[in-house]
Amino acid sequence: MKEQYVKFYAHRLGRDIETLVFGHAGYPVVLFPTTMGRYYENKDFRLVESAQWFVEQGLVRIFCPDSINTDSWYNRNIHPAHRVHNHTRYDRFLSEEFVPQLQRLSPTGKVAVAGPSFGGYQAANFAFRHPDQTSHLISMSGAFDIKSFMDGYYNDETYFNNPVDFVPNLHHPDLWRMKIILGTSEWDICLDANRTMSGILQAKGVPHWLDVRGWVQHDWPLWREMFPHYLSLL
Repeated sequence: MKEQYVKFYAHRLGRDIETLVFGHAGYPVVLFPTTMGRYYENKDFRLVESAQWFVEQGLVRIFCPDSINTDSWYNRNIHPAHRVHNHTRYDRFLSEEFVPQLQRLSPTGKVAVAGPSFGGYQAANFAFRHPDQTSHLISMSGAFDIKSFMDGYYNDETYFNNPVDFVPNLHHPDLWRMKIILGTSEWDICLDANRTMSGILQAKGVPHWLDVRGWVQHDWPLWREMFPHYLSLL
């Protein structure tokens, strides 16, 4: 499968961002890494490999951008206000610089976003903040409440990056058009988080699929099983 390394300057972040791109054609899928994972993590742990058939057939093209989690949610050396603000800058980079380039490659003018674990949060937060840019959300073992990273601090930026808070008040019509998958399992540490998010969507009448799999741990084997199945539904 074709693989390309891309490095470019992100103006919204004031820094270079590295990305791996897999495939030569197909629907654009933005795949986020876990926790403090880098742009190559989903390759190293063979999540991209699990989707090889779809990539080689030209059905999807997978874009793996770097995260800045070490400068945002996971940086305990800076004030929580700076943590969430840095993530807001990352969101602006995605929505104003990165994803618009991919929308031009999409037959719908939108992209799919996906990720395992903390990448599931990243995908969901982007999708719910930008339903006008997102056609599909694939969250695998994600969690959707980031208040534990904020040491009790809360402001408007926290609210708008915390899906369990802002989604109940979200009324963008494209939310109801989005294809949403919340993947989890009986032994997943994020099972309750997915049930909670599913309840929020259900209360709003937003169609989605809460996929609770069998007795599998919150780890890469689960996500390698999920990802190609979910891509087959695009």
